[in-house]
Amino acid sequence: MIIAIANQKGGVGKTTTSVNLGAALANKGQKTLLVDLDPQANCTLSYVELPNDRPTIYEALTAPDIAMDQVIVKSKVKNLDIAPARISLAKVETKLIGEFDGHFRLKDRLETVRDRYDQILIDTPPTLGILTVNAFVAASHLLVPIQASYFALEGTDDLLETYQKIKARPNPELQFLGVVVTMFDKRTILGRDIKRQIEDVFGAKVFDTTISKSVRLEESPAYRQSIFTFAPNSSGALEYYRLSEEVIGRV
Repeated sequence: MIIAIANQKGGVGKTTTSVNLGAALANKGQKTLLVDLDPQANCTLSYVELPNDRPTIYEALTAPDIAMDQVIVKSKVKNLDIAPARISLAKVETKLIGEFDGHFRLKDRLETVRDRYDQILIDTPPTLGILTVNAFVAASHLLVPIQASYFALEGTDDLLETYQKIKARPNPELQFLGVVVTMFDKRTILGRDIKRQIEDVFGAKVFDTTISKSVRLEESPAYRQSIFTFAPNSSGALEYYRLSEEVIGRV
């Protein structure tokens, strides 16, 4: 299973979900690869300190002589590997635009390592540009984190339109796995109202597990840890463990 974790809105919990869902799956014994396709490289920074001479996903996408094997590094979490990124990934648009296989680069690279992993997660940037399209083309499933905030559903139509276009042609196998509500505060009327709105729009596609607003989840990347090692008894750890079970159950 290859899951693209996407939403063109920033700050909705894509990277937090990628980092901690990946760790949860790895902790369950699933051999997992986390692909950092965001130029901000926060997934990478959450797990590894990358040497300057180490090739990244940017080189894998743009240089024909760089294989995925040369890019992937092991994390400190058992069963979890990382395909890391740097800020140089922001230049990939100019490199791939106009290339006849530009939208298929990630898919082609992942084919060479796909058989080694039970799960592959792709963290995407907060845009619907060529990096996100590469993720959609490569993925078998799409997971959308949506923040429980006033403008939660803004831009969702564009995201779903992109999903439908990718499914119509380059990747007819792409399935909509579901929506996970993030940064949820059940104590507020607004939070509960927004959650109901999301459920009205997406129905059964909304995961039962919601991810609560949590200081521990915000702090853990600074210590290069997932929530499971940073605060294993926290609500965030329990919620991401439950989400991993739902993800596996849906597939």
